[in-house]
Amino acid sequence: MRFNIIIEPAQEGGYNVTVPALDGCFTQGDTEEEAINNAKEAIICYLEGLEKINQIKSIPKAILREVEVAV
Repeated sequence: MRFNIIIEPAQEGGYNVTVPALDGCFTQGDTEEEAINNAKEAIICYLEGLEKINQIKSIPKAILREVEVAV
């Protein structure tokens, strides 16, 4: 799979990375190369999380609900 990533210099140094196709998928790195490698790892973790949600949905008698939490 291919994903576009947005790499931006961070004010405190290093680079911030956003994966627009995966809501809430962010990471960072001290160098651009490290940021890209961290983005690859973040994408894999994000997709593994989605897989776990699908496994929960496929469990018979399991009830999956969405809740809202005020922060």
